[in-house]
Amino acid sequence: MFLQKWLSFYFHLPIFIRLLLSVLLLMFLFGLLIHMLEPVHFPTIFDGIWWAFVTGSTVGYGDYVPLSLTGKIVGIMLILAGGGLVTFYMATISIGTVKHEQDLSEGKVTFKGTNHIIIVGWNERTKALVNTLQNVNPTKDIVVIDKTLQNILYRKNNFHFIKGEASMDSVLQKANIAHAEKIVITSDPNMNESSVDRQTIITTLAARGMNPSLLIISEIAVESQRENIARAGADVIIQSNELMSSLLFQTVRHPEIPVANIINQTLTHFDFFMDKIPENAIGKSFEEYAQVLLSQQIWLIGIQRNGENLFGPNPGTTIEKEDYLIYLQLTT
Repeated sequence: MFLQKWLSFYFHLPIFIRLLLSVLLLMFLFGLLIHMLEPVHFPTIFDGIWWAFVTGSTVGYGDYVPLSLTGKIVGIMLILAGGGLVTFYMATISIGTVKHEQDLSEGKVTFKGTNHIIIVGWNERTKALVNTLQNVNPTKDIVVIDKTLQNILYRKNNFHFIKGEASMDSVLQKANIAHAEKIVITSDPNMNESSVDRQTIITTLAARGMNPSLLIISEIAVESQRENIARAGADVIIQSNELMSSLLFQTVRHPEIPVANIINQTLTHFDFFMDKIPENAIGKSFEEYAQVLLSQQIWLIGIQRNGENLFGPNPGTTIEKEDYLIYLQLTT
C-alpha cells in the first residue's frame, strides 16, 4: 500500500522533478555499492557518490577508479544506466525549455505576476499603448489577451501574451485577473459597432465579476451603450468614435495645422490631472493661480465646477472651494 501511494505521488510530479529524483537515487545507490565493494579506494559514501556522478555524466576525472573485477562491472553498469539517464535528463530539460518558450509565444502559459495591466485586443492602437506604457514605466508588467493572434515572438515583445476570448473565465484566470491592477478593454475594429459593444459589455461583466476592485477602462463605439457599459462595471468609458470625430473636425477646420500630430505628442509627453483645489488657491483668480503653477511647470487649462468642465475660463474667474483643477504636467 505504501509503495503504491509513493509511486502514485511520484508519477504525479513534473517530469523534470521525476528525472532529477531518479538521477539522484541512481547515483546514491551506485555510490553506496562501490563504497561497500571497495572501501579502501572509496573510503566514504560521498567518495562513491562523487565517482558515480563523474562516471555517469561521462566526465571521468579519474581521481577515483574501481580496481576489482566486481567494481569494474559496477562501473560498466553505471555507464550504461546512469550515462543514458543523465543524458536523457539534460535532453528533457532542453526540450522543456524550448517547449515553454513556444507555449509563451502561443499564449498558453498562465501569468503569475501581480499588480499588472491587462489589455484586451491586439491592433495598432494597443501596440502604441503598450509601447507608451513601457516607455513610461519599463518595470510594469503587461498582459495582452487576444483571440486572433496565432503566436507572437516572446523574446522580441516585453509583455505576456494570452490567447483566447477575454470574456471567458478560463482566459481571464490565465491572465491572473484576480491580482491585476487595471484592465483596458478595447473595441475590435473587425466587428460592427453594435456587435463590438455587446462583446465589450460581456467582457466588462466577466472582469468585474472576477475582481470587484479592478479598475476597468472600456472602449465603446456607440454613445447609446454608455449606460449599459457603466452598469456592467466599467470605471472609465471611452467613446473612440467621438474622439476621432473631434480630431477630424479640427483637421478640417485648420488643415494647415498638423492637429493630429500636436494632439498625439501632447498625449504622449504630458499627463492630465484633476485635483481638488488647495487651500492657498481659494479666492484667487484663474489667471493668478495659473501663473503660480506655471512656475512649477504645470499648465492649468481649466476647472471643473458643479460637474461641468470649464476650459480656458475668463482670466478673472474666481476659484471656489468646491472646484477641481484641470492641468497638464510633463510625463516623468
